[in-house]
Amino acid sequence: MKKLFPLFLSLCLTIGLFAQDSKPEGYIFTVEKEVKTTTVKDQYRSGTCWSFSSLAFIEAEMLRMGKTEIDLSEMFVVRKVYFDKAVKAVRMHGEFNFGGGGAVNDPFDVIRKYGIVPEQAYPGLCYGTKKHVHGEVDKVMDSFVTGVITNENGELSTAWKAAVNGILDAYFGKDVTEFDFNGKKYTPATYAKEIVGINPDDYMYFSSFSHHPFYKQFQLEVPDNWSWASFYNLPLDDMIALIDNAINSGYTIGWASDVSEKGFSWKNGVAIVPDEEIENLDGLEQAKWDDLSDKERQNLFYTFSGPIKEKTITQELRQEAFDNFQTTDDHGMLICGIAKDQKGNKFYIVKNSWGDAGKYKGYFYASEAFVRYKTLSMVVHKGAVPKKVMDKLIK
Repeated sequence: MKKLFPLFLSLCLTIGLFAQDSKPEGYIFTVEKEVKTTTVKDQYRSGTCWSFSSLAFIEAEMLRMGKTEIDLSEMFVVRKVYFDKAVKAVRMHGEFNFGGGGAVNDPFDVIRKYGIVPEQAYPGLCYGTKKHVHGEVDKVMDSFVTGVITNENGELSTAWKAAVNGILDAYFGKDVTEFDFNGKKYTPATYAKEIVGINPDDYMYFSSFSHHPFYKQFQLEVPDNWSWASFYNLPLDDMIALIDNAINSGYTIGWASDVSEKGFSWKNGVAIVPDEEIENLDGLEQAKWDDLSDKERQNLFYTFSGPIKEKTITQELRQEAFDNFQTTDDHGMLICGIAKDQKGNKFYIVKNSWGDAGKYKGYFYASEAFVRYKTLSMVVHKGAVPKKVMDKLIK
């Protein structure tokens, strides 16, 4: 590796991958607009990012509405969704994606159907750990539902739904029907109405893929869209315009994306899409480049040592990645601001749900190219949608 360093340096000087001094400058961000959010939470070892991110969005909406900061219960939502998914899995004879995952619409559907509770009323930790660890409950729920579907009785018993609730009671705690909050008794429904004050009908869901007509709704074909929710389909530029308008107007965005890319680095606090096409090399430089292994070439692009040229993302490119399973419904987060790096490139400030660790204490910066490329879906308040976009939507 030491022998290759002069070659690396020569290439880097030529194609602009690193700063020219020996100590990388790294990314330096200047915040242009940031919307207030609540504290960073930790999903830990659970596949419940969809609940954490959407409740982070709802908590931010409450702040925007002038309400007091409140920590809502992610596990109340998870419990309710798990039961509804079990019912649907049985109705579908097991031909269904059953598990701990979910989508950006699920917490809103829970609020509409059941209400919501604060964290203190339902922490959902009844299995011996201080943080969320769902490997066992996910396996138990899957095995139980499979057993119900494949039982040899020839019909379903009247007990299986109660048994599902029994499992959920054991792992998450008895279902909440009434609780005290600030000296007053609430039900989940009255708490949702009187304290949270969110109207699920005020929120809209969006995506951007060319295999469906633009400006119409379609059912996004990803496994975690178990409720078959519909999303408005926007051209890519309109989707970015919506995100920018939302942030600049004081709204956040509930964001479902794919963080399995090499360009996503939690350690470095950035998510980027390097342009791996090298142009304008002279003969000697091209020869040196060709002598590098694929791994060595990749290392040049993913050092995260400072701003680099990123790939131009088109509608066709993001569609190809989706169609080839390179973009999957991987993770839910919250977009809450816009920043620029030291070269003027636009980044979005993203709140994660992996605790207040990492370089930016629970947040990271995603480049516009990354958001263009890897966005699966998002939820926004209808007031955040630009009029010129809203006018094109076909109801």
